[in-house]
Amino acid sequence: MNIEREKFLTVSQLNTYIKEIMDRDELLSYVYLKGEISNFTNHYKSGHFYFSLKDETGVISAVMFKSCADKVKFQPKDGMKVFATGKVTTFVRDGRYQIYITSMEPDGVGALYVAFEQLKEKLSKEGLFDTEHKLPLPKIPTRVGVITSSTGAAVRDIINVISRRFPFAKIILYPVLVQGENCAASVINALDYFEKTKSVDVIIFGRGGGSIEDLWGFNDENLARKIYSLTIPTISAVGHEIDFTISDFVADMRAPTPSAAAEICVPELNELKRKIDNVKNYIKIHLDKKINQGYERLNGLKNSKVLLNPLSSIEFKRMNLDFKTDRLINSQKIRISKDKEKFSKVASKLEALNPMSILLRGYSVSKNSDGKVIESIKDVKKDDMIEINLKDGKIDCRAIEVKSNGK
Repeated sequence: MNIEREKFLTVSQLNTYIKEIMDRDELLSYVYLKGEISNFTNHYKSGHFYFSLKDETGVISAVMFKSCADKVKFQPKDGMKVFATGKVTTFVRDGRYQIYITSMEPDGVGALYVAFEQLKEKLSKEGLFDTEHKLPLPKIPTRVGVITSSTGAAVRDIINVISRRFPFAKIILYPVLVQGENCAASVINALDYFEKTKSVDVIIFGRGGGSIEDLWGFNDENLARKIYSLTIPTISAVGHEIDFTISDFVADMRAPTPSAAAEICVPELNELKRKIDNVKNYIKIHLDKKINQGYERLNGLKNSKVLLNPLSSIEFKRMNLDFKTDRLINSQKIRISKDKEKFSKVASKLEALNPMSILLRGYSVSKNSDGKVIESIKDVKKDDMIEINLKDGKIDCRAIEVKSNGK
């Protein structure tokens, strides 16, 4: 090989040259591309998106830097088809061409709608929309917090309806931005104020109708979590009846319009008076019934025998006591008599068995010197001392001789 060494390029020089050619190509400087996302990575430290776009037969690497990624309203996912615009060039270090995307939208549906559905699904799984968490609205609020624009039609509708229906309620307006990038932060500040001061019984927040872009501030995740954390009941009144936002799902009550929110919030004065009159009538009827029942019971007691002749009851009880006393005495006498009869029979039996009773019939009982009854001649020896017991005393003797019968 006789080629001069100076003509050899380094890899970086070649990659740089190719990059310069591609950067000068007007067709590659702004490319409209559609494809399916794969291998998506959200680099959380840098905020950049790294992924590939592919179709049935081809694939290209893609990068979306943080400055552009922050403007994407939906969360890109593998398998999602998108429309993307950007610049195609070469990354010198790797020598691989890729597209640097500056904007991206879902294929077939708006990016805001996709972002709305994704956030709605996420918060729903976390339980932010659960009815068990929602607070009941006060029956008769005396202080109503209103969070909306101070110049829009919404605030006028709310004030007019509340003033007409229940003029006793005090309206506390906290003006906020109701569209644009700072809308959500503005509403959050207002909610924080009412939550910290506890200056109202219920909060209405919202605005009049508009496009999804106009209402987008009320689809903010931080705003949704703030509404969820409140201890004061909230009514969401964003847009018209057909408009739905994330705030509608998180709030304790959703109203189709600001005017409807005002009607839900406070009672109608005449209707309230009618209900109060009904309660008063019910209480009066109930009390009258109780009083009449009391009078009837009192009259019954007044005419009772106990009050008309109180001694009669005592005399009756005395008679009853005497009767029971007599029964008790008679019962005891009968029992004692029976017990005496039983005792006599037992005593007679014992007397019959008493060995000493035979002495009364002329018999005697002999005992040896140990005091034992002599039953046989075998119990006595010659010269033993013998005690003979009679009915009226005893005789001490000495055995002169011991003889058996027949000898």
